[in-house]
Amino acid sequence: MPHRSARAPLPDGYDFRQLTADDLRDVLTLDAWAFPTGKDVEALAAEPSPLSWDRAVGVVAESDDSDAVPVDGAVPVRTELVGMHASYPFTRFPVPGGVAPVSGLTWVGVHPAHRRRGILTAMIDEHFRRSLRRREPVSALFAAEAAIYGRFGYGKAADDLRVTIPRGAALRDVPGASEHTVRIETSDFDRHAALVEDLHERAGADVGGSGLNRPGWVGRETPELQRYFWADTPLRRDGREPERIVIVERDGEPRGYTTFRRKLDWELQGPRGHVSGGEVVALDAAAARALWDVLLDLDLTDDVHPFMIPTDDVVAQWLVDRRKATPTAFDNLWIRVLDVPTALAARQYAADVDVVLGVHDARLAGNSGSWRLRARAFTGGAEVVRTDEPADVTLDVRELGAAYLGGETLVALAAAGLVAGHRPGALAHASAAFAWPVAPCSSWVF
Repeated sequence: MPHRSARAPLPDGYDFRQLTADDLRDVLTLDAWAFPTGKDVEALAAEPSPLSWDRAVGVVAESDDSDAVPVDGAVPVRTELVGMHASYPFTRFPVPGGVAPVSGLTWVGVHPAHRRRGILTAMIDEHFRRSLRRREPVSALFAAEAAIYGRFGYGKAADDLRVTIPRGAALRDVPGASEHTVRIETSDFDRHAALVEDLHERAGADVGGSGLNRPGWVGRETPELQRYFWADTPLRRDGREPERIVIVERDGEPRGYTTFRRKLDWELQGPRGHVSGGEVVALDAAAARALWDVLLDLDLTDDVHPFMIPTDDVVAQWLVDRRKATPTAFDNLWIRVLDVPTALAARQYAADVDVVLGVHDARLAGNSGSWRLRARAFTGGAEVVRTDEPADVTLDVRELGAAYLGGETLVALAAAGLVAGHRPGALAHASAAFAWPVAPCSSWVF
């Protein structure tokens, strides 16, 4: 594991503190300051929490409690939670051709009265320290603000596609779709959770029968995340119906599922309905087509808004008139490589490669320097060793993170002036190796 650069300290008067479930209301109060919401803290406290409390870290500030009665002439000191961050333990995070232990950074927030003091920087350094101590060579996140995390070495590694598909939109035919039976039910943890997680993992492990996995297709590994994902209370519905689930089966075997909610608005011209999609997950094209047949033909609806789909999702290939779906790409996963040799050895490569990478890392000094990467196409066991040889390709750890899941190419980053090649052909060969035939994507926000 790389040794650290000097850690950014917290300002005077602030300290880190391990959080516990007893801090839930303070955590929710801070979260409401950092991410404004109209939802009541007490109502939110009654909802399942997704946090793994042993991985939740707070920043507390000490202040005199002016309302308290002095004791022996001294004013008692109280502590206030003014910042926090947490992470999820993704022990089987999909990377190209394999899995790696990944620290999923989440719930990062600072009270607005305590901003611009270096608290965020100190929290990110603490997250790196704890992740490396747990031997997690990669950190991943969804960025609430895209401009923040690049300066800490996170690179945008995946996009997702948001589309609004009109009801009855024409799709290309897929043989076998009509051979599926359909169940439409109200979603329920006890009835559906195991089936959903099994199909989700299998669909991500073999995309299109290629034998290739979808990088970033992470599952909800902890009991807390499972309960949070399946919670379906009025507070979560935003005026929509309870969550429904469609399960398609072939010869009695579940082959795919999708979750959705509907909302009906009554206008002078009649009802206007909208379908809010969750995940659309299938083991093959025929099952996926059967799912979309249901979503695009629900009564009293006008359009479907899937939440997040991969940029290479099958429905994007089937739309006869893709323009009417107004497809828009958004940033999905951001990746930070914390341990260069361990992270690079955890994934496979799409072409034979023997290249020396010159990496610069301003926050983790042990990552900086030249690393020789040797691997055979689509096989495990990549070799990554430090070397004194001159670099064939140089890049910042941010760009290494952007390319890590195979969604951003080194050639494209070089065209933007962010990566440099120093030996003829080295950049092209490295770019071909790092690229992955399946677009990376997470199907849910963590």
